Amino acid sequence: MNPPPNPPSPWTRPRWLLAALLGSLGTLGPFAVDTYLPAFGGIAAALAASPLQMQQTLSAYLLGIAVMNLFHGALSDGFGRRPVLLVSLGVFALASVGCALSSSVGALVAWRVVQGLSGGAGMVVARAIVRDLFDAVDAQRMMSQMTLFFGVAPALAPLIGGELFVRMGWSSIFWFLAAVGLLMWLACRFWLPETLPPDRRQSLQLPPLLRGYWELASDARFVCLVLASNLPFNGFFLYIVSSPEWLGRHLGLAPTQFFVYFMLSIGGVMGGAWVCGRMAGRMSAQRQVRRGFVVMAAMAALNVVLNLAFDAQAWWALWPVALYAFGWSMMTPLVTLMVLELSPQRRGLASSLQAGFGAAINALVAGVVAPAAMHGTRSLALASAGLFGAGVLAWLWARRRVPAM
Repeated sequence: MNPPPNPPSPWTRPRWLLAALLGSLGTLGPFAVDTYLPAFGGIAAALAASPLQMQQTLSAYLLGIAVMNLFHGALSDGFGRRPVLLVSLGVFALASVGCALSSSVGALVAWRVVQGLSGGAGMVVARAIVRDLFDAVDAQRMMSQMTLFFGVAPALAPLIGGELFVRMGWSSIFWFLAAVGLLMWLACRFWLPETLPPDRRQSLQLPPLLRGYWELASDARFVCLVLASNLPFNGFFLYIVSSPEWLGRHLGLAPTQFFVYFMLSIGGVMGGAWVCGRMAGRMSAQRQVRRGFVVMAAMAALNVVLNLAFDAQAWWALWPVALYAFGWSMMTPLVTLMVLELSPQRRGLASSLQAGFGAAINALVAGVVAPAAMHGTRSLALASAGLFGAGVLAWLWARRRVPAM
């Protein structure tokens, strides 16, 4: 059964402003990861925390995102998009204050869980809002523009976090995140209209909700599309969560120099997103996705060969990872839209499950794969290529079984 046509858009401001707002909402969760990474050593010293305990502050946050992402979208299908965003942003701001005031690593881990439970709502709900408002071609353009803004976070976050840590101490990073959460709450409160009319909302009664979850989670197309998007992303994300070791110990960069890598990466992400947007309506989605995978395959192979053949140096080691990010951002907006089209009546629920599955994989990579691989540049390159290879296999199975776009 086809979903009802999109109603006239309640958004009357320029579309780039909507893309900026939704992209910022979508990137808040990752932003709260990247901002505090340069302060890992300082937080550990201040709270007498071991490296394992510090890694737990990251894994706990990602686990919180993974758990609550399963519900943000379904709640927005039932109550509307705005209430879920406003409550989540308010909780995120309060949890950030709790992190800033933590006097022990145990308290920091607990508040990071609360941050994670609330920080992922923007990513889930923003995707559903796009399909509330736009048809497939315009949705691809909007998702690509959102990815442009999404790409700014990995570059700015560690730069801001490093500067705040050096100048005002580690707690200032979390005060800053509290301010960001508050500003975004105000932006949504006064700018963002409700995009899901009451007559298109879904029941939150438990039996039909569980059936919706089961129908998607047991759909092999859904699982493979999620893996096809998220596993290649983790080939890139692995380097982000390992950046203190990779950039600091292996490549010899100071915390304030980390921005060099993130600036290259943002160039890759934004370049790929720009290409994806330009191709909207000019090329089939499957063909665009294939091109993104080709770029990633070339860069993953080059990264492995260079790291096996030479001792890594910053002047060449950063480029394959940044260009790999270019390929990923060429294809991920399209795969995300394919996921949403599998359940057009419950796009929020589909976005929730996609984000929940993805966050669980991210948490596994951050908590297990990264600690096992970050001891050397060769192991990082091989682990990244392995994650990419698994994503390719998932896409090869799903590509002929998903709705055409």
